[in-house]
Amino acid sequence: MTQSTAPLTGAPSAGALNAEEVAAIRADFPYLGRPARNGEVLAYLDWAATSQKPAGVITTEADFYRTSNGAAGRSTYQLADEATATFEDARDTIAAFVGARGSELVFIKNATEAINLVALAIGHASLGRSAARGGGPSAVDDPARRLIIGQGDEVVVTRAEHHANLVPWQELCARTGATLRWLDLTEDGRIDAATLDVITERTRVLALTHASNVTGAISPLDLILPRAQQAGALVILDTCQSAAHLPLNFGALKTAGVDAMVLSSHKMLGPTGIGALVATEELLAAMPPVLTGGSMIEIVTMESSTFMSGPSRFEAGSQPLAQAAGWRTAVEYLTRIGLDRLHATEQVLTRQVLEGLTQVPGLRLVGPSDTTDRLGVVAFSIEGVHPHDVGQVLDAAGVAVRTGHHCAQPIHQHFGIHASSRLSFGACSTPEEVDRFLSAIADVRRYFQR
Repeated sequence: MTQSTAPLTGAPSAGALNAEEVAAIRADFPYLGRPARNGEVLAYLDWAATSQKPAGVITTEADFYRTSNGAAGRSTYQLADEATATFEDARDTIAAFVGARGSELVFIKNATEAINLVALAIGHASLGRSAARGGGPSAVDDPARRLIIGQGDEVVVTRAEHHANLVPWQELCARTGATLRWLDLTEDGRIDAATLDVITERTRVLALTHASNVTGAISPLDLILPRAQQAGALVILDTCQSAAHLPLNFGALKTAGVDAMVLSSHKMLGPTGIGALVATEELLAAMPPVLTGGSMIEIVTMESSTFMSGPSRFEAGSQPLAQAAGWRTAVEYLTRIGLDRLHATEQVLTRQVLEGLTQVPGLRLVGPSDTTDRLGVVAFSIEGVHPHDVGQVLDAAGVAVRTGHHCAQPIHQHFGIHASSRLSFGACSTPEEVDRFLSAIADVRRYFQR
């Protein structure tokens, strides 16, 4: 089973995993060996928040510490050489998984930090250089010029953003005098094509999610990216939700106008504490470093310093070596499953849960009611029942879901609610888990109507 190239929107047609294949996958995940609160096998339905880890990922990370722990890039003894090779091999493997080159992937603490890195670099580049500012297609061939932003310029996001892809841009606008604008949403939470006119010749940055972590709706990149290209805008794509569920091809995305995208290891069956910025070599060369210190320098004197090029320019200090090794094992595992087949499986489960939820009195879906252009992420609210109460009842039944605003308050405000409950699917999800969830939801209504 291998990964295939994805279109910009949606997913390729592929057959779902059969019951035997899913059972084999589940046998690789140690979390299923521990009981839930009610003594049964845990039905983990919170993959959009963080994924569970296959045994191979856990073993890889531990084995690195056992046998290969050394100071990567800092010495020539055997352990250091092995640590360096492990780190760089992980870079190449993870980059290839998303259709990128190793020279385009920067390791960083998490996707939130990756977005902040770009926003801060833009802010640093803009400082004291407003006179050189210029927008539109004429700036496309000058990457450094594209980073300069100030009064009269605009940053565009969407109302569907996770706070990690909203707050950094709010802060950038506050520091530079630029104006924040946004693509709005339709009644069911999809990006409203009627609001695409917010992307204009003044748009210097477009930062958007590939798929909402609340509704699961996939952004219509085929409609949005041509507008951004026409404006000459720098485009940053948040793929935290999509990268573990849809095949991505950064090469195709670059051609369509994407300059950078961010990845989150812990949502991709990998370890916590590591993520990545994937960006064009031109953008990495133009961006000034944000964190400075060891490892990212060329020459240091008492008066000044020069900095390395490429990913190393942004990897100051000791790096998460064991986590990179574990992440490499995770993407190899996803490749063996086949993201196209995993997405097809999750589509079947999403259809099952959507049909079941329509039978629950007083339940309101927070997002689309069908599986078109969406991931296996389903949020909902139940009239008269707080989401935290929903979560506690489900937990007592051995079903784990997310409750709260999911770090996405503006999209909840769009639906006129403060919070919701959310289930989401991953590599181990099964129809039986959906049945357990739907049974427990029925118990929620019975419990709070007594």
